[in-house]
Amino acid sequence: MTAFAELRALEHTQRHTVAATFLGWTLDAFDYFLLVMVMPAVAKSFAVPVKDVAFALLLTLAFRPLGALIFGRLADRYGRRRILMIDVTLYSVLGLACAFAPSLAVLLVLRALFGIAMGGEWGTGASLAMESVPAKSRGVVSGILQSGYPCGYLLCAIAYGLLFNSIGWRGMFVLGVLPALLVLYLRRSVPESAVFLQRERAGVRRGWFEAMRGHWKLLAYMIVTMAVFNAFSHGSQDVYPTFLQVQRHFDTHMKSLLTVILNLGALLGGLTFGAWSERIGRRRAMAIACVLALPAIPLWSFGGSTLLLAIGAFWIQIAVQGAWGVVPGYLNELSPDDVRGTLPGFAYQLGNLLVAWAAYAMTAMAEARGGDYASVQAAWIAVVAVLLALLTWFGPESRGARFGVTDAPGAANMRDSQVST
Repeated sequence: MTAFAELRALEHTQRHTVAATFLGWTLDAFDYFLLVMVMPAVAKSFAVPVKDVAFALLLTLAFRPLGALIFGRLADRYGRRRILMIDVTLYSVLGLACAFAPSLAVLLVLRALFGIAMGGEWGTGASLAMESVPAKSRGVVSGILQSGYPCGYLLCAIAYGLLFNSIGWRGMFVLGVLPALLVLYLRRSVPESAVFLQRERAGVRRGWFEAMRGHWKLLAYMIVTMAVFNAFSHGSQDVYPTFLQVQRHFDTHMKSLLTVILNLGALLGGLTFGAWSERIGRRRAMAIACVLALPAIPLWSFGGSTLLLAIGAFWIQIAVQGAWGVVPGYLNELSPDDVRGTLPGFAYQLGNLLVAWAAYAMTAMAEARGGDYASVQAAWIAVVAVLLALLTWFGPESRGARFGVTDAPGAANMRDSQVST
């Protein structure tokens, strides 16, 4: 069955759930990448080096595990849907507040708080989506959900190209309040996870430590793997707009265009490999995507023309987000029911914490080399791609794992757990 056929087979409410969780991650990423696009302008406004502004990215990533833990535990106790609405509202308000930061210090505090809210969205939204669709649709839905991240980056790049010269960096942050509108859609059209409701009716509720008994090695594997995953994505995305502006001297519109092309590749990769993982397995799909990044590096970093740079950007993000497109389904299938709202997001964000320094370190290394962003990002991605391919190839897998006490509506074709190591 094709990816489109899988989506058509979903029930009406399941489609709304997939759409809402996709939009939640899209708009969360939109708010995050606003700073990525305007770092040089913020640095000029506050009369500081770009690396000092890049420290805000480190803070955002570093505080995301706290958000994943707080909102994840709340989602496991009170339900995915209502906690997701609270989380979306919070990161929208904090995104807007950045527009009024009177100093870099205040902006750093706001981006740290934004990190808490951002950290809560992915795990809560992913568990809501994965628990609401049939097992055979998880690969496709996983690709769709994770594609929200490059889609948010894409929208941010378009907004930057169209509006930055007119409204400046503060005006760009005003756009950060737009995700709050998603709460109205969640309230009207998205039901609570059927798996969560079944657990509530059955009186199934265990604490974190009880539910995690026998799964601590799995948590350790998830954290390490997600650290390398985040080094893969943030290492290929967070300093790229600065590389285009500072080293290649592109103007606002060309910087925007190449970032748009990059994210079109990311969307294609996430959707393709997410769906493909349903046929060949999660581990194989992720490892193959990682290896695919290696031959793209010379074009992506050292392309001698704008066309070659565009081809490299498109290609490498097919690989990066291709691997990422499998992650939501992969982590949720590995997680026990009682901690599915917490464990995937917490592991994801703890991994993020371990590499939160990536953009700051890459910027500092590039500046120490006279602005040579190309060599720094090329070496970074080459090492990370190989390491991640090995981690995913030899890791565990639970494709088609059965969720909940009973099958959720529309999930009659769920397969029994198929575990391989």
